[in-house]
Amino acid sequence: MVFSKSAGRPKVLLLGVIEHAQSSWEAVGEIAQILMPKSNNRADFIQEASSGAFDGCVAAYRTFDSFEVTGKIDGELLQALPDSLRFLCHNGAGYDQVDVHACTARGIRVSNTPTAVDDATADMGIFLLLGALRNVAVGMASLRAGEWRGKTLPPLGHDPQGKVLGILGMGGIGRNMAKKALVFGMQIRYHNRTRLDAHIEKEIGAEYVDFDTLLAGSDVISLNLPLNPKTRHIVSRNEFAKMKAGVVIVNTARGAVIDEAALVEALDSGHVSSAGLDVYENEPDVHPGLLANPRVLLVPHMGTFTVETETKMEEWAISNVRMAVESGRLRSIVPEQKSMER
Repeated sequence: MVFSKSAGRPKVLLLGVIEHAQSSWEAVGEIAQILMPKSNNRADFIQEASSGAFDGCVAAYRTFDSFEVTGKIDGELLQALPDSLRFLCHNGAGYDQVDVHACTARGIRVSNTPTAVDDATADMGIFLLLGALRNVAVGMASLRAGEWRGKTLPPLGHDPQGKVLGILGMGGIGRNMAKKALVFGMQIRYHNRTRLDAHIEKEIGAEYVDFDTLLAGSDVISLNLPLNPKTRHIVSRNEFAKMKAGVVIVNTARGAVIDEAALVEALDSGHVSSAGLDVYENEPDVHPGLLANPRVLLVPHMGTFTVETETKMEEWAISNVRMAVESGRLRSIVPEQKSMER
């Protein structure tokens, strides 16, 4: 889209595509000049940025898929971008594609879309939880192979009622999932970096426990925490060994919070009875041991894949851009930068 009479207006860099909230984005075009890169890979993008093509940009809007062009937003990339850039508005709750520390060092504030994804991602978590408990992946594979339920019947599944759901990471998605799991009669335990207020615990019926207790006492463990250096492989061989035999694993967070090789080993041994996964350590590649195991319910990162949620995410990210341009502030600065909030 080309905007006329743009001289003197602040510039905004668009990294990715606006799919749904076009009217909201057009409103940004009324107050700012929109620039879009011509590059289609990281090396060319860095060269384009270094040439001064984006000089004067004060804010950038980025999508998850723009990674294909820019790669990670890290120190090397930021060095090529203009000094005028002060705001990076990421469309998504998770922002592991952005080196927040490098952005902070450059004085660039980063925002995400924290609550816009809660319902859809928690819904996917419940779908995976029920599917993994009930062993539906085995039956679905047999049916598609023309064998009805299989030459031998799949193992019986389990009801969710009375089972302990251990939630690792009790942010917005974790709390949303807890409320929905209560409807199925599950007992909710959680571990979080910071314990929730007592009234929130009561509202969602959740009991706070330490990490090892969560691992040892849960029938289902759901991972709902962000990926960062501290959480990468937070669940690996030692953690699987502490879990009860027959545990079910659900992950809608980021693939690398689990050591996939260790998960495959635990599944092959039967210590983990089944798993429901929407995310993977090296997307779009999936560990062959997961693909080969019929007890794993696999979804290709579709946790927010609805018209309503994708629209909410775009509108939220666009609102961050608009606030950045109009008032020099962000609606939802990331937690690591709260001290930079004005």
